[in-house]
Amino acid sequence: MSSLINIAQQLKSLNEPIILIFAFNSMGKTRLSVEYKNIIKTEDGIHNGVYYNAYSEDLFVWDNDEENNNANIKLRIIPSRLNKYHSFLIENPDKLNEKLECYKPIYSFELNPHINPEEGIESITFSLKTDGRSIKISRGEEKIFVWCFFLALIEVDEWTSNQNDYFFIDDPVSSLDEQNIFITADSIFDIIKRNYLNGKIIIATHHIGLYAILFDKLKRGDKCDKFKNNTKTFILSKIGEEFELKEHNKDVFLFHLHLMQILNDAIQNELFLYHFVLLRQLIENISSFIGSGKLGFILSEIKVDKPNKVLEMINSLSHQNSYRFQFNKMAPEQEAIFKDVFNKIKEKYNFKY
Repeated sequence: MSSLINIAQQLKSLNEPIILIFAFNSMGKTRLSVEYKNIIKTEDGIHNGVYYNAYSEDLFVWDNDEENNNANIKLRIIPSRLNKYHSFLIENPDKLNEKLECYKPIYSFELNPHINPEEGIESITFSLKTDGRSIKISRGEEKIFVWCFFLALIEVDEWTSNQNDYFFIDDPVSSLDEQNIFITADSIFDIIKRNYLNGKIIIATHHIGLYAILFDKLKRGDKCDKFKNNTKTFILSKIGEEFELKEHNKDVFLFHLHLMQILNDAIQNELFLYHFVLLRQLIENISSFIGSGKLGFILSEIKVDKPNKVLEMINSLSHQNSYRFQFNKMAPEQEAIFKDVFNKIKEKYNFKY
């Protein structure tokens, strides 16, 4: 077990240029990207790489213009060292449109430069393509737009050619549906193809679908020959304040089996309330696989006593800061119910993990 600084050092020491990491939310991926950035800095404190994480997304903040009934709503960009590269997008707005096109947006956008264009873009305004009405785009649309903004910006040679020691991409897929996950996976794979010979590329995600798609492309796909020996895949886990980066070499990574292993280990050691979140995810995964769509159906199928009451408890304990790892131990009654549900799932479905 290690600190995140040690994990970052471990990633730096790897010879393989492509690194793919799976980890649950709140497991430390964003902090890991920051630690990696810090250890790669030159002695002068200059960044030697390009990274995309929650800090990148936080540069975009909505101004809802409440005083004027949302008349001039816009997405503001907080000034950063990236602003000096914005002129590329101001002069080439089609570059951003090209990145957005595959997501089929229903809106148009306008880039609003600062009075001094050298200061970059001050904000972005959005309008419906159908009637030109000014709108606030959804959270998922915002995630896609910011990701595409980043994709267009990395085509600025002045930025990426001078800082090409590494790319660290941390979860650009929150709030996206499955179709857009596939599109985003393709855009990440394009970054890998264009840049893996120049420096290290680290992709970290909590989304099993994104991980599985990239794993297949890099390790098992028809065109993976030049990537599979240049790729390392890991699972990042955490116990208390310590972290572990465990190499993952299996050809198939099935989310429900990973959950089964985590929960089985917890039962053998110590159970905390947050394990109900993972139990609920396991039940959801099974429910989706068999096509029922109802968690209560699974509890009835495995013959849990009073399934509605058990489901109510699982739901209640699964929606309290679900991925904040608060180490509150289960009460004896909760632990008994947890073990009963888990053991009956094992007995019913006979998963091999």
